[in-house]
Amino acid sequence: LFVLFFTTHEELQTLDVDDAFFSTPEDIAARALKPQGGVNFIRTFKKQEEDQTVNLPPNLDELVRNATYVQSPDNLVWQYFYNLKGSAEYPFPGGVFQWARYRINGTGLNETEKIFSESLNKHENTLTLATLRIFSNGLGQPHFHFNANEMGYVISGCGQAGVILSGVTSNFNIGIGDVIFFPVGTQHYIKSVCDEDLLLVLAYSTGNQLETLRMKDYFHGTADHILAQLFFKEQAEFKKFPRAAK
Repeated sequence: LFVLFFTTHEELQTLDVDDAFFSTPEDIAARALKPQGGVNFIRTFKKQEEDQTVNLPPNLDELVRNATYVQSPDNLVWQYFYNLKGSAEYPFPGGVFQWARYRINGTGLNETEKIFSESLNKHENTLTLATLRIFSNGLGQPHFHFNANEMGYVISGCGQAGVILSGVTSNFNIGIGDVIFFPVGTQHYIKSVCDEDLLLVLAYSTGNQLETLRMKDYFHGTADHILAQLFFKEQAEFKKFPRAAK
């Protein structure tokens, strides 16, 4: 079972091997592939009624014998593969992230992770991927991303998501199998509302280092005297918001 994300907002267009084969004139395919029997052998192929990308043939054991796959060297494998489940965990108050992403200068990455990171960054349209686990009744605080749209798929648990726009906040419940979408620059939050953890797979539409601004960061980054003017409260009142230890 796979969860797949594709970097397009348009209708996804896919050309499978069998579709390409049957779209090619018989004589052209015979001249390109040069099979025994030539064009007559090409004519023995029949297009299946079902999409063979998602429907395995019922007689698969008869068709395939001794299938083997040789593992490629690390410098090739890790351009396309990443062990997200076995990667480092990044805790935050309320939960934990695991990331498959690009990092400038490879900060904090081991050698194989650096190969994957650089591979992501070489392509114009790619993805940053993560798993997000929010502990029971925990909160992923309000934040937004400067350089990416975000999509998520709920694996387990249940929760509530919120989108905070100027003068309007949209709240909705999320559960197993639901997909969420937050456009770039849209402030949002996610919280767990179950006894079990809320687990999501998240995808971000960037191959660059993800840029995120969280509520506590921009609130603490604003001078106390500015906050006092905005909220009509004494400046000293804003000392009550705790700052995270560096």
